Amino acid sequence: MKQNLRIEKVCFVFMLVVAVQISLLLIMRITSPTNDEGQDLHLAKKTCNTSFSNTWALIQSQQGGPIICDRSHDNYDWCFLNRPSILDPNTTTFSTVRSNSQNSTIPLLIEKIRPYPRKWEKFTMSLVSEITLTTSSIDKVCQIYHETPALVFSVSGYTGNFFHDFNDGIIPLYVTINTLFPNQDVTLVITNFKNWWYSKYEVLLNTFTRHPIVNLDNQTATHCFPLVAVGLISHGPMTIQPIDHLYHARSFHGFRSLLEIAYSKCPVIPLVPPLVAGKPRLVFMGRTGNVGRVILNQKEIIEATKKAGFDVVLFQPTKFTYLCDAYRLINASHGIIGVHGAALTHSLFLRPRSLFIQIVPIGNEWLADSYFKNLANGLSFKYVEYKIRAEESSLAGKYGLYHEIVRNPNKIIRGNWSALDSIYLKGQDVKLDLSRFSKYLVIAYSKAKRFMDNSG
Repeated sequence: MKQNLRIEKVCFVFMLVVAVQISLLLIMRITSPTNDEGQDLHLAKKTCNTSFSNTWALIQSQQGGPIICDRSHDNYDWCFLNRPSILDPNTTTFSTVRSNSQNSTIPLLIEKIRPYPRKWEKFTMSLVSEITLTTSSIDKVCQIYHETPALVFSVSGYTGNFFHDFNDGIIPLYVTINTLFPNQDVTLVITNFKNWWYSKYEVLLNTFTRHPIVNLDNQTATHCFPLVAVGLISHGPMTIQPIDHLYHARSFHGFRSLLEIAYSKCPVIPLVPPLVAGKPRLVFMGRTGNVGRVILNQKEIIEATKKAGFDVVLFQPTKFTYLCDAYRLINASHGIIGVHGAALTHSLFLRPRSLFIQIVPIGNEWLADSYFKNLANGLSFKYVEYKIRAEESSLAGKYGLYHEIVRNPNKIIRGNWSALDSIYLKGQDVKLDLSRFSKYLVIAYSKAKRFMDNSG
């Protein structure tokens, strides 16, 4: 009897919290951004069609609804269980916690969702655990109580690729929290949990929440939350649609500030090479091995970069690179240079208005624009793009300079991911024209030097 009374009291508190939250959210008027943003290659370059204000229009239109879902997007779904909820870890089901007086008033609803923002890829999504939300009650009591809403997402899919860790995980996490829970703490509930992933991003995750992260895969106890959100909102490749409102602020610069907060608190101070007086530092992102898009004359290019006036530091990150080390090096530098690839995601650690040089192999143009040019625009980098010519690609030696693969990559690719991947990403290296590239270095140096003089 005492236990039942305690549960009813907790439910009352949860309901009060939810009522206050929803009331505050409903009085906010949000202005929608007008610019369209590109989606991934598999979306055939469709643009985002639902803005931040449309998200809240949906919530407002279903005020008081026990479960609210948005499945209108090409690359993600999200759902709210808008009631005090209990998690049954055995079935990964979140059910409403109800008093006897509510049993006859709430309709039976069931929603299933895979919380990873690449829903157009059927095989990828098959690797993501399914979460169930229901208004049906379960015959279990709460064993662990949480005062903050749950935000449930997966780290399956392409997790392990540094680009996708941010593009499909960390950045959508930032967007989702600042869309659904602005200025509010949450409890992160992660499915398809990976210990190595958590260790790598623990410093950063701790800036999203003050509470211990719940590993959904190893839970045996029931958990109760005031409400539950499942799924991550994505604005497209390396894109954050900005909003500036009294209660809601969200932008790429805001995300970069979050990174600074996180990695300025790194417990270990790594040794960063001292800056050379009067020379802007350029971090050279090296690629080695049989991975594709390797600069075959890298040594000569580095020497040319030094001759142009840069202090060059070669950086070859791996899956096991300590991100505190990477942040301290890149944040203290004035620019970054590298061939299009996942490693350029480290440019997130550059200070805004730094120099960003992207070397673009043939057939990589759209990816380079959609991924890292988007990022460069979002963080106000001084962006320099070097598109290689056909004769600078190893494909010219393999197929001949006038082969269609070399001269007309767009025709070969045209929605064919396997061709893009095997030929133009993994099957191509580059040998830059030193004379031509040196002209770009002159422009790049002036931009980096100006940034160094203004920002240190």
